[in-house]
Amino acid sequence: MKNLYSEDAFTGLEAAIVLIAFVVVAAVFSYVVLGAGFFTSQTAQATVHTGVQQASSSIELVGNVYGIGNSGDTSTFLHYVNTTVALTAGGTAMDMSQMVVSYNDGTTNLPSMTMDTDITCPATIAAGYTKWCVADRINANADDLLEPNEQFIIAIGLPSTTTANTKFTINLQPAVGAVLPITRTVPGGIRGVQPLY
Repeated sequence: MKNLYSEDAFTGLEAAIVLIAFVVVAAVFSYVVLGAGFFTSQTAQATVHTGVQQASSSIELVGNVYGIGNSGDTSTFLHYVNTTVALTAGGTAMDMSQMVVSYNDGTTNLPSMTMDTDITCPATIAAGYTKWCVADRINANADDLLEPNEQFIIAIGLPSTTTANTKFTINLQPAVGAVLPITRTVPGGIRGVQPLY
């Protein structure tokens, strides 16, 4: 008797099933690869945006840093420093009340100095008074928001260890943006007002 069923048809069906399985596996694999690629590109995009925001929100020094000693002719240590800051070119507005100011001279380490909101600052900064304030605003309104084309004169109180020939570092850390380090050396003879280098 003749066989009515052909083995060739069965082999074709097997090949079709294997082909469909390969197509499904390839589709799942490509979906996973594309999803990982999209996730990676979104993460990279978020990193770039954060970096641009931080870089564009930095502050810079404008002019000299001045050390203020005793109102008399001589003093044993600096009472405070005055420095002028402004936004870097293209920077976005920055809330100065959120800024962290730290001080270190090798002997004294102040990781976070308090902002003094007294309207008479820096007159309230006495000897050894380790707070900081916005002493004056140039081209600015009365708020603590440093905006483009504005300058703030910041007075930073210093501890009594800021004596002659002492090297110290003050870090200005905005809420968003890079740290602005100010490293200066107190001169050998301290007067009422002197530029620091």
